[in-house]
Amino acid sequence: MSEERHSPLALHPVEAGESGELLKRGQVVRRAKIAAVIVLVVLAIGAGRTVISRVYNGKELEAGATERNKNYVKTTLAKASESGQTLALPGTLQGFVQSPIYARAGGYVKRWTKDIGARVSKGELLAEIETPEIDQQLSQAVAARQQASASLDLAQSTAVRWEALRKKDAVSQQEVDERRSASAQAGANLAAADANVQRLRQLENFKRIIAPTDGIITRRNVDTGDLIDAGAGGGLARALFVVTQTDPLRLYVNVPQTYAQLVKTGQSVVVTQAELRGQKFQGQVARTAASIDATSRSMQVEISLPNTAGTLLPGAFVQVSLPLAASRGLAIPNNALIIRGDGIKVAAIDAQGRVHLKPVQLGRNYGERVEVVDGVASGERLVLNPSDSLAEGDPVSFNAAEDDKGGKKPAVAVAAGDKAKAEPGKAAP
Repeated sequence: MSEERHSPLALHPVEAGESGELLKRGQVVRRAKIAAVIVLVVLAIGAGRTVISRVYNGKELEAGATERNKNYVKTTLAKASESGQTLALPGTLQGFVQSPIYARAGGYVKRWTKDIGARVSKGELLAEIETPEIDQQLSQAVAARQQASASLDLAQSTAVRWEALRKKDAVSQQEVDERRSASAQAGANLAAADANVQRLRQLENFKRIIAPTDGIITRRNVDTGDLIDAGAGGGLARALFVVTQTDPLRLYVNVPQTYAQLVKTGQSVVVTQAELRGQKFQGQVARTAASIDATSRSMQVEISLPNTAGTLLPGAFVQVSLPLAASRGLAIPNNALIIRGDGIKVAAIDAQGRVHLKPVQLGRNYGERVEVVDGVASGERLVLNPSDSLAEGDPVSFNAAEDDKGGKKPAVAVAAGDKAKAEPGKAAP
């Protein structure tokens, strides 16, 4: 026991306890250092991720801003019209012959034989008129003619007798001449009476109202017992019937002065009517006025339109499509025009992809396209639907392949402000 207590290798109990505490403290410190390193690593990773995310978001924002600043345009090429223009004009159908029939003899309507819609032939009876006054005048004229004939017979026989007496020197030459003159006057009176009888007999023929041409009765304005005033459309006289020839039909249109030189006799036209959907009728230019009306600045054109089936009705409103020859001038779409206070311009794009505002002089209006007389060269590329903000020298971009073939894809443009990176005139990806 004494040897173990005094051995140098033996530790005092107090010292052994202190050594254990130091060991535990070292372990705690090591663990704290490890935890600190782990926290620092986690924080570094989080910071790095935040930085990377912000850089990426910044690039996205920059790309979005660049995209929003891009100047998108769609273009077209100025070129001569390959096909002729079709001019659409309104018109009203008329019968080729439209005859209002008036009464030449006054009286009362005895009867009528044809009503509206009836197809009649030339010379066919339409109505009869009772003319008691004309009948009495004819009877009186016949009696006057008989009196004139009797007076002529007497004058002629008297002249013959006086000429025989003159040969015997029983009467003077003056008396013979007077008898000859009386005979001549009696002959003239008979001729006048004959003419009056013929006039009244012709007037009697007008009691029968007949059709002047083949056609259809389109109007009847009389009935049995109506009082008819003789006339030819003036005063109180009215048309008894209207006869219209419906095959062919006649159509008049007024062609504006701009297109008058392009209309030729014999040219084919297409006539359509809104109520007859899907049906087209072929007509032909029969004649033109060959002059411009000073009031309307247009030329009247007559069109002949066959109507064998009777589908088209006189008086109907129709549309006439008049094809015109192709013009040699350049034509551009209407939506390529820029209308501002300093005149009409177009936005042309040069080889470097920059915009140049050019004033133009317009010619004929083709509807969706317009003729350009001066200011644009053939093959020059123009901006369609140019914005109000488009200015001289602005860089733009376009998809030439899609624009030239009329594709439906949207046009692509580079950023107007990104001049260093963009390549003007090329499509952006």
